[in-house]
Amino acid sequence: MKFTKLVPNVFYEDIQVGIRLFIDCLEFSFGYKDLESANPCCVVQKEGLALFLFQNKEFADKDRPEMRLHTDDIHGVHAKIARTHPHLLHPNLSKPTLRPWGALEFGLKDESNVCIIIQQWPEKKD
Repeated sequence: MKFTKLVPNVFYEDIQVGIRLFIDCLEFSFGYKDLESANPCCVVQKEGLALFLFQNKEFADKDRPEMRLHTDDIHGVHAKIARTHPHLLHPNLSKPTLRPWGALEFGLKDESNVCIIIQQWPEKKD
C-alpha cells in the first residue's frame, strides 16, 4: 500500500479567515477554489503540502484543529511572519522556543482559533 499525500480538511465559519492564514501569511497558493458557491471551498498548497478549506459553520463549531509545519529555517520563518502578520503569532508561543521534546517551535493562531505550530527539529548526527 502506498500513499503520496495527506490532505486534511479544515472548516471555517468564514473561509476568508483561512485564506488570510494560509494564502496571505504562510504563502500557500490555490490548487482549486470555489469561493462563490453556496458551499465555498478551496485547496491550498505549497511545496507538496495541501489542505482542503471549507466554509461550514456547523463543522467549524465542532473542531478547531492544531497542525504542525516543519521547517529547516524557523528563525527566518518567524522573522517574516513577525514582520508581515504579527497579529497571527500565538500569545502563548510567539517566539521560537526550545520545547522539552527537543524541537524549536512557535505558534500561529487565527481569529477562529485554528492553530499552526511551526517546528524545527535539530539535525540528526549519524
